[in-house]
Amino acid sequence: LAVQLFITSSIIAVFTFVPVYLVTYLMLVCCEGPRRRHPWNLILLFIFTLTLSYMTGTISSYFDTKAVFLALGITAIVCIIVTIFCFQTKVDFTSCTGLLCALCVVLLVIGIITSIVLSFQYVPWLHMLYGACGAIVFTLFLAYHTQLLIGNRENTISPEEYVFGALSLYVDIVQIFIFLLHITGSSSE
Repeated sequence: LAVQLFITSSIIAVFTFVPVYLVTYLMLVCCEGPRRRHPWNLILLFIFTLTLSYMTGTISSYFDTKAVFLALGITAIVCIIVTIFCFQTKVDFTSCTGLLCALCVVLLVIGIITSIVLSFQYVPWLHMLYGACGAIVFTLFLAYHTQLLIGNRENTISPEEYVFGALSLYVDIVQIFIFLLHITGSSSE
């Protein structure tokens, strides 16, 4: 029992007191050295995956099981459709970097306004609107990152950047899930 409690306490301490998520994310996104150096790139990606999974699990625990499974199913369908679309379309999302940045700023402003309004009074349709906007923005990011990986577009990433590609797609998919969870969770309240 003491060993079990020690392990549990150690994991809780790591996730509570060490900004593991942010540190590993910044290392993988901003630093080419660790991102391209095997096996450190895979170790950092594994640690990042654990931390984001833990955060997503914690967020999901606040919602009904039905809302979580519904968001999970919709996320899977969206990802499959976006991937098929990216392989079939002539539309080049990689040339729309400025538009995606502008959409992120709009999402940030909507998020700030939503959090201010929701701190005074819960408005279900506003919560759902924010979730819908976030899901749309990250679906566009998923299309952008998928086309970056496919290549044959205006912009592409090199095969050496497989960790960055996996990281980008993973974050996009998790964000789509979290925003969809806000929609499905709001509708069940």
